[in-house]
Amino acid sequence: MLQKIILAIAIFVVILIALTFGEVIFHDAFAWLSYMTGRLIENFSDLFYQAQLYLSEHRIKVAVALLLTVPITLWIARSKGDELKKPTNQRKVAIVLAFFLGWLGAHRFYLGQIGWGILYLIIFWLFTPLAVVLGLIDALRYLLMADDAFMPTRP
Repeated sequence: MLQKIILAIAIFVVILIALTFGEVIFHDAFAWLSYMTGRLIENFSDLFYQAQLYLSEHRIKVAVALLLTVPITLWIARSKGDELKKPTNQRKVAIVLAFFLGWLGAHRFYLGQIGWGILYLIIFWLFTPLAVVLGLIDALRYLLMADDAFMPTRP
């Protein structure tokens, strides 16, 4: 169940990013990277404020992303549910999660590494750029790792 929830969140974020960056890709991408690494979030209330500000400015994008997320997630869960449990596919999902949501430790939570996931959240809270870099490092590490070397802790 947790795997499907994390998959839904990842799909939502990817769709939302695609809709956001679709307008002016390079400008928005560099602005987002600058925002993520240049503007430190002091505490979780700042994060909620920024999310609320984004939601108020981009209501239509969020609604479209939500409307697209539900059917895509249901389709993937129904048609590919058993395949997602294979270690090879778990690695692919972990790579995508580490790339897009690695700064929140989503890939670690997905793999059942709850302690590491919490550590990523703490690092994100204390020093956001480090959390972003660590997530990208994990994505690259999973990408270059052999299938037999990738051992998820979850059953």
